Amino acid sequence: MGQALQAADTGLLREMLSAWPFFRATLDNLEMVLSKSDMGIAARYVTLVEDQTAGAALFGRIRDTWASTQDSVLATTGQSRLLEHHPALDASIRLRLPYIEPLNLLQVELLKRHRAGERDPRVREGIQLSINAIATALRNSG
Repeated sequence: MGQALQAADTGLLREMLSAWPFFRATLDNLEMVLSKSDMGIAARYVTLVEDQTAGAALFGRIRDTWASTQDSVLATTGQSRLLEHHPALDASIRLRLPYIEPLNLLQVELLKRHRAGERDPRVREGIQLSINAIATALRNSG
């Protein structure tokens, strides 16, 4: 989506945003998903990749694409930050994010233990519970 927005004329995108409800809904959804994502937390999952060079290269592309997509959304919507025009949604997401971060960190640690051969059933159960908790907290984008 970010590449498509970057390739298009910003003026045309702004016209589409104001005149086409489908495009408005698409950008609103994209903005919400970008707001819920955290590249710092995502980087923690890269530590799980066996080939660290390949993992770092792939994550670099993901991080750069995320940033350029965010920049394109902001340029199209005329906002200085994501969800600036949706303060209630912004507040709701910001209230949840501090609770999601420790769940992600716990999940990374449990996945490391599981991959290292730890067979305690609580590790597997913790992984399953963390998946469910993170998905529930993120709601529609989990």
